[in-house]
Amino acid sequence: MLTGFFFEGWGKMVSRLYISLLIGIACGVVTLSCASESSLKKDVNPSALRIKEMESSRQVKAMNEKILLSSLSSGRDIYRDYKIGPEDLIEISVFEEEKLNKTVRVSSQGNISFPLLGILRVKGLTANELEKEIRDLLAEKYFKDPHVSVFIKEYRNQRISVIGAVEKPGAYDVTGQKTILDVLGLAGGLKEEAGQLLFLIRPPPLEGKISEEKRDSEDQAPKTFVIDLEELLIRGDLTLNLPLIHGDVINVPVSGKIFVGGEVRSPGGFPLRGKKLTVSQAIALAGGLKTEAAGSETKIFRYPEKDTGKEIIPVNVYSIQKGQAEDVYLKENDIIMVPRSGTKTVGNEVWDFIKGRIGGVSLGAAF
Repeated sequence: MLTGFFFEGWGKMVSRLYISLLIGIACGVVTLSCASESSLKKDVNPSALRIKEMESSRQVKAMNEKILLSSLSSGRDIYRDYKIGPEDLIEISVFEEEKLNKTVRVSSQGNISFPLLGILRVKGLTANELEKEIRDLLAEKYFKDPHVSVFIKEYRNQRISVIGAVEKPGAYDVTGQKTILDVLGLAGGLKEEAGQLLFLIRPPPLEGKISEEKRDSEDQAPKTFVIDLEELLIRGDLTLNLPLIHGDVINVPVSGKIFVGGEVRSPGGFPLRGKKLTVSQAIALAGGLKTEAAGSETKIFRYPEKDTGKEIIPVNVYSIQKGQAEDVYLKENDIIMVPRSGTKTVGNEVWDFIKGRIGGVSLGAAF
């Protein structure tokens, strides 16, 4: 009986020791697992983040070098496409008749007075176009084959504003034809936190310069040109280096944003800051759809990190709101465009606008 008690006690003690041993091993495995995971996080994530930051910094530095070189090498060709405007001083020479050589200042209405020809409207013409017009008019009545030259002696002041992630944001008074690269150079180049996209916002014509038939059209809305800075500055696509006009606003948003434009109540750029954002949430941030919006024809224009071609993603905002379609998650630099009902403003032609090849897509107010 005593022997049975002894063996029973011994068995219980061994059982307890076995259980304790198992618990100890389990804790050790968990501890090692946690330590391993923690070690991986410490070793991988920060270094990957640092590499990404260094690559971004190097890219911005390369972009700024291109801006500097462009501003230093801006040459005579920059004035070739300059459009004559009020207050410009123009020198006109006619080889066949010295008395017709004249220096005139363009009036506030955009006209000049020229011997034999009277009042000529020159606003909006290039020097070459004005040469041809004067030559053709003189050839009609006065000379067989006149030789005319036009030289712009003084350019009117133009005010261009630069905002966003540039070193010296502000309004710049410039003379002569300037381009995006010229004004970025004046603004000291890009900051390190600059995003990949640049928005050129062009104000509508002044009230007195809009014809009656266009008064109610979209010509009165600001127009926004979307420029891919990597395409312009790294790959050297100079078709994106658009000429600027008086009143233009250049906006370089910081990285980590998405943009909502078109028929929403408060168009603009909205930060991601590491959080997930869906189409419906972005539309809500932009104040919701206007009554005239065609939400079913909404499209997302996406710029991938690698140059694998730009992507267009069609979405139906109404179906998303009803829970009948997936609420798509957005990525950095995504542009949501909501067209007006009854129009086809979001199609291939808008894609051309997004690439900056031609102008005119309106994202609404300046970002």
